[in-house]
Amino acid sequence: MAARIIDGKAIAAEIRAGIKDKIALLRANNGPVPGLAVILVGEDPASQTYVRNKERACQAVGMHSEVYRLPRDTNQGKLLELIDELNGRSDIHGILVQLPVPEQIETAAIINAIRPEKDVDGFHPVNVGRLMVGEPAMIPCTPQGIMALLDHSGVELTGKKAVVVGRSNIVGKPVALLLLQRHATVTICHSRTKDLAGHTRQADVLVVATGRPGTITGEMVKEGAVVIDVGVNRVEGGLVGDVAFDEVANKAAAITPVPGGVGPMTITMLLQNTLQAATGVW
Repeated sequence: MAARIIDGKAIAAEIRAGIKDKIALLRANNGPVPGLAVILVGEDPASQTYVRNKERACQAVGMHSEVYRLPRDTNQGKLLELIDELNGRSDIHGILVQLPVPEQIETAAIINAIRPEKDVDGFHPVNVGRLMVGEPAMIPCTPQGIMALLDHSGVELTGKKAVVVGRSNIVGKPVALLLLQRHATVTICHSRTKDLAGHTRQADVLVVATGRPGTITGEMVKEGAVVIDVGVNRVEGGLVGDVAFDEVANKAAAITPVPGGVGPMTITMLLQNTLQAATGVW
């Protein structure tokens, strides 16, 4: 059978339209206009592209956006000073430092310096802890986007077997917790998992976030599974995910494409988190 394509672009557009309407209403009622500050240290081309895309997305929904582009040799103290200034500003509700940062800057120190309520990336230990115990929290954008894709696609999670391949702090671990909160039975696999295919073939919902093209082939997926491919890998001929799309699409009930699946959802959830930070509505 041919899998149904889970169209991340269309779902993201729908959610962004709702965000735009809410911001327009806030403006009309003299409410807080959500403000996002993005800090980029250095000239990494991929990071520059991500930051430009975030800036455009903010403008498209009527959100206030500020981008701080700092030289690559910026020291940690200077960056912490800027974060402290932004923490104190009432018109900035979300702060994001584009990762990775240069080697002279400690990533953990930067994440910890952002006030948890302005941590729209959802990486601060306070937000991680809140997610762990099921309290309201800033949720990391990609995992939150994955859950939105599943919801908008009508995928029932209660009692289902979910397998997450990848254990990063950014995707694998938080999406496993979110699936668990939705009453799925969750298995986390990784590079040292024995008999990976034995686990993935049991999945009703399979989330793959390894950063390696072709990690999951058709024979590793059971008939009728829902497959979420988080990977974005540049190869000769363009971008591919972590899933062998053509093989898996012949067995899955639904699958996300790369590009056009999870990718558009990440910035969309960043906008949603910033709106949440501005309004205090969780």
